[in-house]
Order: sequence, then C-alpha cells, then structure tokens
Amino acid sequence: MAQSDLTRVIEPACRKLAEQLSYELVDVELAREGASRYLRIYIDKPDGITLSDCETYHRAVVPLVERVDYDFLEVCSPGIDRPLKKQADFDRHVGDTVEVHLYRPVDKCRRFEGELLGLEDGEIRLMTPAGEKRFALRDISLCKPVIVITEEDLNAAAFEEDAPQDRSDGGEAVEEGDAPDDGQE
Repeated sequence: MAQSDLTRVIEPACRKLAEQLSYELVDVELAREGASRYLRIYIDKPDGITLSDCETYHRAVVPLVERVDYDFLEVCSPGIDRPLKKQADFDRHVGDTVEVHLYRPVDKCRRFEGELLGLEDGEIRLMTPAGEKRFALRDISLCKPVIVITEEDLNAAAFEEDAPQDRSDGGEAVEEGDAPDDGQE
C-alpha cells in the first residue's frame, strides 16, 4: 500500500477508532528499516499515554490495518517533544520556544530557535534573537518544542519517586525492607 493510500484509507479509520477510545491520533507512518516495514501509529491524550493505552489501541486497530503490508505494528506516544504538524499543534505551542529545521539554509543557517508566534497562511512566525522570521511550511523539515528540564523539575520528580505510592488494590505501599504485618508476632 502506498503512503497516499495509507493517508487516504487507513488514517481516517485509525482516527475514528482513536476518537472512540478518547485518544488523539497524532500520526500514522509506514517506514522501511532494513528489510522490515514498520506501521507506526502515534496516539496521545491530554494527560499522556500509558503502556496500557497503547496496548488497548493496538488490540483494537489490528483488524483495521490488515490490508496494509507491514512486518511490525507499533502503537506509541509521540513523546513530549512531538513534532508540530497540524494547526492545533502550533496553536497549542504559541508562546513556547521551538526549534525549526529547514530543508535548505536561510541566511546560511538550517536550524532556528525562538518563540513561536503562530502559524498563519502556511507560514510559521518565529521570534528569534535576530528578530521575527517567517518560514513557509513546505520549507520546514521539522518543527518541535524545545524541552528544558530545570533543577526544580528534577527535584520534583525525585520527590514523587520517594513519596508512598497509592495502591489501587486498597493495600498500603510497602517500603523496601518492611515486611507486611500479618498479625503474628
């Protein structure tokens, strides 16, 4: 199946399934790696995708993609630095720092970083240290948010790791080295 067929036939079915399961379909791609063909489906939701979400979607999508000639099916999260492709992606990241990679250099440079001002009329507007730049979408190979992890972020993550975990089975989290109290001494 050609990429155009994938976009025309498979992607709408995958999008409908994602919506039924309360996910957002981010992208569908058919990629050749070595002798293998990978069908990759990227899904997301506002609070992030879990392994269980990927498994649920994977089981449900298999019958929908049986016409595609692939060796491996991967359902995954697009990641926190997911590329911006749709108008909604750009709208969601207005005011954020993004990096833009171009197919051909502009002012002897292929990579620009700056505050995303928006996507208007097929052009990305970016405020860089050198001033506002505009790039046509067709000239951009990649646009993605710049992820900055601060020491505060690391400290918060370490705090969450050290906190007792909530157990859905009603039991209490057991610290390493603690033995559960069985009522016997």
